[in-house]
Amino acid sequence: MRKQGLYFRISQVSQILGVSASSLRAWEELGLIKPARSQGKYRLYTADDLETAKRILHLRKNKGLNLAGVAHLLPGGGPSEKRQGHSRSKARDVSAHLLEMRRRQGYTLAQVARQAGVSVSFLSAIERGRAKPSIATLQRLAVIYKTNVLSMFGAEDESKAHRLVRPSDRKVLRPESGVQMELLVLGRSQLEPHIFRIAPGVSSGGSYHHEGEEFIHVLQGSLELWLDEIERYVLMAGDTLHFESTHAHRWKSLSDKETILLWVNTPPTF
Repeated sequence: MRKQGLYFRISQVSQILGVSASSLRAWEELGLIKPARSQGKYRLYTADDLETAKRILHLRKNKGLNLAGVAHLLPGGGPSEKRQGHSRSKARDVSAHLLEMRRRQGYTLAQVARQAGVSVSFLSAIERGRAKPSIATLQRLAVIYKTNVLSMFGAEDESKAHRLVRPSDRKVLRPESGVQMELLVLGRSQLEPHIFRIAPGVSSGGSYHHEGEEFIHVLQGSLELWLDEIERYVLMAGDTLHFESTHAHRWKSLSDKETILLWVNTPPTF
């Protein structure tokens, strides 16, 4: 079970396992493990990542396998490896839906890239599953395609509302490394509450705006939020913030542990 809010730097993982940082980077390059990245591009390993690294080390030292052999075993291995395969599948799903949306609406890569404020090569990489879009990029693409972020993950529209949603029933989106969104309402609603879990130093990747209103309640950690690049707010645990979504807004986790937010949008944008 994942220990909420627990992250390790590469130096800490190196010390715990007794392996060099270069070995950890080599494992990452081969896709054996994929840590999140902070805004400063520091690697952040979750407790699950640490368990995966321990399994890699076990296969290397005790089973005598080379990295190719480890890579062969991991996809069908323990729970951590299965979760990684599932994440890669989800990334491909998002890419496929974004490509389908663009083609269905008759846009070229250049047209969408210009409106979304990204390069053509980066948008192409997103559509091929070779790059992950930030929250800001996903929101801009949602405005361009006249849809919401949830549809990009291929989630079915549930017309029947669920009055009671237990934690195990929540839809969970992981749009980028270090960000997890848990939907608290299932079915059509004018209210869209989420639990946001943001790794230390991770940001929205830029500003975005849309119609509606937003409400944030910080449950843990600290969040910096800018409105129109003029108003700056630093929110601590217990703080709340309400603003109109038409203001260009961007955010970043300032905490050295996981920042957890109750974030409500109306009307739904995700």
